[in-house]
Amino acid sequence: MKLIHVVCFHCDAINRIPTVRLPDNPRCGQCKQSLFAHQSVALRGSNFDRHVGNSDIPVVVDFWAPWCNPCNTMAPAFEQATTQLEPHVRLTKVNTEVEQALAGRFNIRSLPTLVIFRNGGEIARQLGVMTAQDIVNWVQSRI
Repeated sequence: MKLIHVVCFHCDAINRIPTVRLPDNPRCGQCKQSLFAHQSVALRGSNFDRHVGNSDIPVVVDFWAPWCNPCNTMAPAFEQATTQLEPHVRLTKVNTEVEQALAGRFNIRSLPTLVIFRNGGEIARQLGVMTAQDIVNWVQSRI
């Protein structure tokens, strides 16, 4: 039985889950909350590396800003994509207005920018607004 690591978005604990249990709505061993909420998770500079670097499932990051009209246009589609991609992919958001250091670290120059990370490394990047189905298709074609 293959075990994978999934980071809890409630308490940032690293959980080992059998892959066959992913669809069963697994709970965190530390805080007992559900590991998947079918909505995106906001990451901060303080927990970004823990989530991206310690998760065995791909992590998609939406780098956005509240003043960005295209970001706000795409936000509902990004949320809708979570229902189709979880539990095999974690969808997250980074507010570049608040987390400017993260935006600089990943050379974010255009918003919205989606980045897929696997095992701590960037594997794909997409700029601009996408529909929910476009997000799902793009992610599935890259992982």
